[in-house]
Amino acid sequence: MAYTPASLTCLASGSGVNLFHYTSADTAATINTADYFLASYEKFNVNDIILSVSASGGTPVVTILYVSAVTSATVDVVDGTVVSATDTD
Repeated sequence: MAYTPASLTCLASGSGVNLFHYTSADTAATINTADYFLASYEKFNVNDIILSVSASGGTPVVTILYVSAVTSATVDVVDGTVVSATDTD
C-alpha cells in the first residue's frame, strides 16, 4: 500500500515538537521506510513523534517513531520501538 495523508493526525504540539497518530494497513517495516511520509513533509519537524498503528497478518502493531530528517526532498523516520502487546490477565 501507500502513505495515506488523511490517516495522519496531529494530536498535540509544543516546544517545537508535534505528536502525530498514524493508522495504516501497511507493515511497520513499510512505514519506517525513508520517504514514506514525503507527501506531508511540510507538516513535520525533526524530532516529531509518530504513534503508528499498523498491521502484521491482521494483528495491530503499535510503534513509536520519530522524524530524524525532513526536507522537501526527504522525510526519514527511525525504525521505532514496538509497544509490547503482552496481556497476561
